[in-house]
Amino acid sequence: MTTAVKPLIGASSSDSDTWNAIDWQKAEKQVWRLQMRIAKAVREGRHGKVKSLQWLLTHSFSAKLLAVRRVVLNDGGKTAGIDGVIWKKAERKMQAVQSLQRRGYQPLPLRRVYIPKKSGSSAKLRPLGIPAMIDRAMQALYLLALEPVYEMLAERNAYGFRIVRSTADAIEQCFKVLSKKHSATWIFEGDIRACFDRISHPWMLANIPMDKTMLGKWLTMGYIEKRVFYPTEEGTVQGGTISPTLANLTLNGLERAVKSAVSKTDKVNVVVYADDFIITGISREILEEKVKPVVAGFLRERGLELSAEKTRITQVKDGFDFLGFNVRKYRDKLIIKPAKKSVQAFLGRIRNVIKSNPTAKTENLIRQLNPMIRGWANHFRHAVSKKTFAYVDNCIFQALWKWIKRRHPNKGANWIRKKYFRNHGLKNWIFFAKTQDKDGNVSMLDLFKAAGVSIKRHIKIKGAATPYDPAFKDYFEWLYSVRRSRPLNRDVSEALPVF
Repeated sequence: MTTAVKPLIGASSSDSDTWNAIDWQKAEKQVWRLQMRIAKAVREGRHGKVKSLQWLLTHSFSAKLLAVRRVVLNDGGKTAGIDGVIWKKAERKMQAVQSLQRRGYQPLPLRRVYIPKKSGSSAKLRPLGIPAMIDRAMQALYLLALEPVYEMLAERNAYGFRIVRSTADAIEQCFKVLSKKHSATWIFEGDIRACFDRISHPWMLANIPMDKTMLGKWLTMGYIEKRVFYPTEEGTVQGGTISPTLANLTLNGLERAVKSAVSKTDKVNVVVYADDFIITGISREILEEKVKPVVAGFLRERGLELSAEKTRITQVKDGFDFLGFNVRKYRDKLIIKPAKKSVQAFLGRIRNVIKSNPTAKTENLIRQLNPMIRGWANHFRHAVSKKTFAYVDNCIFQALWKWIKRRHPNKGANWIRKKYFRNHGLKNWIFFAKTQDKDGNVSMLDLFKAAGVSIKRHIKIKGAATPYDPAFKDYFEWLYSVRRSRPLNRDVSEALPVF
């Protein structure tokens, strides 16, 4: 395999020239062919063939190139591990590729940091382990060999951290199983207590289909906090490249276990996104007496347990939050919209950015805010979000007005409007800044408005579809084209309140 990738690199002996001359498309094709062969062997039940192909892929020079590129291009590529090393220069990247060797490999301990929980409260923090760059790259390398195996084993309604799947697919599945007149009316909201921190190491070593030696090293790499080393005897790394897939494989089989304990008339459906899941049922009794014991037993085998405080059973008419969305039935009409907590958390981040830039140029502030607003609005553009988007834009306007008044306490509203806002066509009160390029050309930079994002119905992926199966090649070509062009056709009542 190594000789096959020689054309990927240039003739120069310089590591810098070598990295910059890599034919990435060719490297991706070579790795993809091996991944497709692994997936085919899984479908045929040839476990020995799977292992040999995984070994071949993890020793492939092309795969090592892609693993290093993934690490350096990731958002955390500028964050060092315990060794303080980051790969900025091309020479270091090429050296990293050469150093990805299984023989003699020993991972470094994690650097332990704490980040706020989803609630956004600074008082509630969760631990995060940051691996060294070399360990991230090694995990990315072995993930290339593990991902096609998981895709062939994954259940139909598991959506978290999977190729071509997203939260939008999970939310659309919620709509499909709850929107009909005769759909299930009860919801089991599952919450696993400290999922990543408590997964059983013996269970993972016995059941995860990958190199056991490498897996064992990552599970027991430990972490350093305040210069003290702590061993890890359970759980998987939060922050590791391969950790989401390991967690997915740990929870794989939950849907089958639940459905084996109920009948079709119970209207039980399972929607899983990583360690978050919901289960529908026709009655509270079904979920309490049939579903909950099965879920608890399934988790117990893996060293996990349900959180008594956060796991609950609710009715659809009362609504529930899932993956940042609120799902609720209003008079037999199912409405999915951004959850109040998601909106308030987003606005909190926006206000923090505005407050932390009291003397920044208007242009610089807009450049910070636009990616945040655009990304958040695009995430929720498949739900009933139009009123929420207008509400968010209004809150941002108010925060900006306070920002301006602090800068110009003696100026009136008319002066502020002329200085910071402009009109364009039918649009008024556009927060803007004048920018100038290198050639001296002046242009307008406008603040992005969430309400400008059009609402489009998301087309959910087929449960059995995976890019690692050639049978779905034509389907994915159709899916991509339809997702780009199809408008929202779901009639909803915009008269309902946002919250």
